[in-house]
Amino acid sequence: MKFFQIHAENPQPRLVRQAVDVIRKGGVIIYPADNSYAMGCGVGEKTALDRIRQIRRLDDKHNFTLLCRDLSELGLYAKVGTSAFRLLKAHLPGPYTFILDATREVPRMLMHPKKRTIGLRVPANPIAQALLEELGEPLMSVSLIMPGTSEPLSDPYEIRDLLENQVDLIIDGGYGTYEATTVVSLVDDTPEVIRFGSGDASAFVDA
Repeated sequence: MKFFQIHAENPQPRLVRQAVDVIRKGGVIIYPADNSYAMGCGVGEKTALDRIRQIRRLDDKHNFTLLCRDLSELGLYAKVGTSAFRLLKAHLPGPYTFILDATREVPRMLMHPKKRTIGLRVPANPIAQALLEELGEPLMSVSLIMPGTSEPLSDPYEIRDLLENQVDLIIDGGYGTYEATTVVSLVDDTPEVIRFGSGDASAFVDA
């Protein structure tokens, strides 16, 4: 297991390249997202995805998230209506996960099995953005909320103690908060807040 300390504001390109190398080789990484930490792997990596399911004890109904560089990349993987696009543009990048109908670009193993939906994010975090830029495609991601708990992990040393034998790389980008993202469904262009988190949800409650 590798443990990289990457600068939170100015990520070191050499370490970012090494981290992306781990992803491309089918590895599971833990990295800082907008507030807390998240677990990720390459989009088509079924073995890595199965490992993440096992660590998080997720069933097949869990909505996985694709971490995208920007709105144009997000648009390749989700069907975005006009009003949904306006909401996305107003809130991204930032601490939000949006659930939308998936396009055919999304591997079936990542979709909700019945609804054919996918979670999508565009992070503001500089480390997450640097990883995506180097990777050149989305990162499959899930919040680092361990079984039996409701808050994500945000202390990189606690994460290392707990998970160093189960993942390939942990990126220490400093301490996070204990708040996960706000999750909003925009399926059928109708906003519905699924989970209240660190992002301001008032625009979706009033919409």
